[in-house]
Amino acid sequence: MRSAFLAAVTLLAGAIIAPAHTSAQTTLAEALGDAEVGASIFNRDCSFCHQIGPDANNRVGPQLNRIYDRGAGSIDGYSYSNGLRRMGVDGLVWTYETLDAYIANPRALVSGTRMSYRGLRNEDARHDLLAFLRAYSDQPENIPGSAPTARRTLPELSHETLQIEGDTEYGEYLSAECTTCHQLSGDDEGIPAIIGWFEEDFVVAMHAYKQGLRPHPVMQMMAGRLDDEQIAALAAYFATVND
Repeated sequence: MRSAFLAAVTLLAGAIIAPAHTSAQTTLAEALGDAEVGASIFNRDCSFCHQIGPDANNRVGPQLNRIYDRGAGSIDGYSYSNGLRRMGVDGLVWTYETLDAYIANPRALVSGTRMSYRGLRNEDARHDLLAFLRAYSDQPENIPGSAPTARRTLPELSHETLQIEGDTEYGEYLSAECTTCHQLSGDDEGIPAIIGWFEEDFVVAMHAYKQGLRPHPVMQMMAGRLDDEQIAALAAYFATVND
């Protein structure tokens, strides 16, 4: 039953062409992951919305050819979410590290993304998928801006950091600086709403600014002033607004 379903999804999304077995792609698989395994993950998790390969077109999601080194929200004619377009204006480029973070947790990297996928938390599986996607970008043996063996994913967060229980009252006190721009009503008028987020998503997003993964310079500066306890407190407070 499951195999029949996956076959139907593949037909809906368009045929996926397996990468050719060149020596460069063999090196890629050794450095980043297994592109053949990544093709299976793509068919399972991504192909209902995205196409890749010679005849790929935009569907529910944009086509993913040449995704590496592409600016976020940059395909002409595709209707991106406001959040993704903002991140593109801020300077987000799809590299190994930013794709790794986005696939792990889309909403933690891009506020307001329409991508409903909750994320692929298994690191090895992500690297297999990234190797598959890399085979359809220019010069797959070279990862832009990083060594071919680079495996680090940003933001780096310990289990202890994610388990901090935020103080809601302290978060409300700290929130005054946030609400000079972000609306407590949830309105999105050029600046994304931050109320009602899952606490973990909020924490990961703020650390992504602190570690330079999210590119907005003002938010990088603001997040850089906060310690782990303060970020957890803000996450707890904004999660409860309008409850």
